[in-house]
Amino acid sequence: MAVQRDAARLLTQRGIDTLMRGERGTLEAAMAKLYATEALGKVVDAAVQIHGGMGYMREAGIETTYRDARIVRIYEGTSEIQRNIIAGQLLKD
Repeated sequence: MAVQRDAARLLTQRGIDTLMRGERGTLEAAMAKLYATEALGKVVDAAVQIHGGMGYMREAGIETTYRDARIVRIYEGTSEIQRNIIAGQLLKD
């Protein structure tokens, strides 16, 4: 879980660095968003698994995060759209 979190942070920082250099950053932004949202889904799924039945209870707080993690992969461009953007940018190079 920590590795996925750190990898998402590093990809995000890479995108920020690209933008700070005045470059467009389309590829870096798409990669960061795709990885971060997919990693979030895996991490929150593992959290529910770790907590067992309590993971579904509102009192644990994981249930809301689990539900919210799914919508993150949909709004602001689905994971499939991010993959298409990445492929398009790589084909340009």
